[in-house]
Amino acid sequence: MCRVEETSGKCDYKKQSEMKIKIFGEGRVEKLKNSMVSRPRMKQWMFRALTTVLLWTCFAQLMTLGEMFGPKLLKSWPSYFTQSGSELPLVAELSSIPPKLILPPKRLYKNNGYLMVSCNGGLNQMRAAICDMVAIARYLNVTLIVPELDKTSFWNDPSEFKDIFDVDHFITSLRDEVRILKELPPRVQLRVDQGMFLSMQPISWSDISYYVHQILPLVRKHKVVQLNKTDTRLANNELPLEIQKLRCRVNFNALRFTSQIEELGRKVVKILREKGPFLVLHLRYEMDMLAFSGCTHGCNSEEEEELTRMRYAYPWWKEKIINSEMKRKEGLCPLTPEETALVLKALGIDRNVQIYIAAGEIYGGERRMAPLAKEFPNLVRKETLLRSDLKFFQNHSSQMAALDYLVAIESDIFVPTYDGNMAKVVEGHRRFLGFKKTILLDRKLLVKLIDQYHNGLLSWDEFSDTVKEVHSNRMGNPKKRAAIPDRPKEEDYFYSNPHECLQLLDEPLRRT
Repeated sequence: MCRVEETSGKCDYKKQSEMKIKIFGEGRVEKLKNSMVSRPRMKQWMFRALTTVLLWTCFAQLMTLGEMFGPKLLKSWPSYFTQSGSELPLVAELSSIPPKLILPPKRLYKNNGYLMVSCNGGLNQMRAAICDMVAIARYLNVTLIVPELDKTSFWNDPSEFKDIFDVDHFITSLRDEVRILKELPPRVQLRVDQGMFLSMQPISWSDISYYVHQILPLVRKHKVVQLNKTDTRLANNELPLEIQKLRCRVNFNALRFTSQIEELGRKVVKILREKGPFLVLHLRYEMDMLAFSGCTHGCNSEEEEELTRMRYAYPWWKEKIINSEMKRKEGLCPLTPEETALVLKALGIDRNVQIYIAAGEIYGGERRMAPLAKEFPNLVRKETLLRSDLKFFQNHSSQMAALDYLVAIESDIFVPTYDGNMAKVVEGHRRFLGFKKTILLDRKLLVKLIDQYHNGLLSWDEFSDTVKEVHSNRMGNPKKRAAIPDRPKEEDYFYSNPHECLQLLDEPLRRT
């Protein structure tokens, strides 16, 4: 309000207005008036904006808590492609709008150094090793560099981590546990280029105290340690529960395949589901498997010589002189296609069911596959279902194996003919998805029964009844992992039955 000056008892408003114009100037008066009018509106706008920001912050924190504690409880993550297992139809179309990613908060810790990892072996051997290395890095409070995959093994696959796994998801989904970088910081990389780092092989089946007392001091001393062999470097048992659950979290959540691989996996499952239930047969009868194991049952003399030459050609296959028949009787050989056909028939598998062959090129080709195709005519492979879609995967065995992995965990029944790394890891993943039916063949007993049947010592009914009875409790049912102290190679593998992360018989099965 204007202050009125009394002169002769009246307020000369005209004179006072002229004075104000002279003092302030016409423009400044207008600005002053506008500011006086807009200030309450400004405060109101700021109040609304702050309220909105506060509400969104609260919402984001609640979502983050769900993301953090959901995986850590490890009751279940959903299947790759279905809502509640293979019994429900496949969701054919995904939303075109990607879900908003809520990142867990970063875990802050004093970095003890950098851990580089060079994996060895096939896809699933490397997959398990990556899970172990994440758990070790977390426990040692070091920074993990995205693992390097094996490019020098028999398969000679040039694939990088980012070619198989979603590397950004891998890093961000674990940021509340461990710091993971795609590459070393420049100043640290310079030290590595100058040879100022330690490269070593950790001891197999070690417990966490080995890494705390032996490896951690080396990391602190050298700043960068490279573990150049990583398969089975962490014990199956006697580890802190947090470590076991983190191994599961990496395996079932953080190690997500690339969108291209998952898209093809969905496509294969959709094609198979449209025709009804399907069985995935992990027929481990490729040339490298037979050469490595020395298993030549059913091979002719030329094939035996070829496999032997191959075994001697690879120096890292240490066992050279192998008695094939003795190994077979001990149950240490993969079943042949002929033996597999006999066993599936004895188990009562419907001859018209779709059987997806999850394997590379079968040794002996169509000739060896003929007995299986005769008993089960609906054999399919990714090469026949996808054809041109696989051109980008040619000569990339790990990417092809990733596709088989996705189809295997979604199948109605999974049957491995050998307990290799893929068989074990898929078995564990199917347990995690709700103990999906996985027929674990007792090969030692089966080859004995097969030989008795072929020699006329058992009738078909006796053979079939015995096979069914023996395997009635070998369907991937809930059970505790068997531990054998001081003999880790002979005990149950952690990744085939990670019971610390599963709901067992005394718990109601819940899906999230």
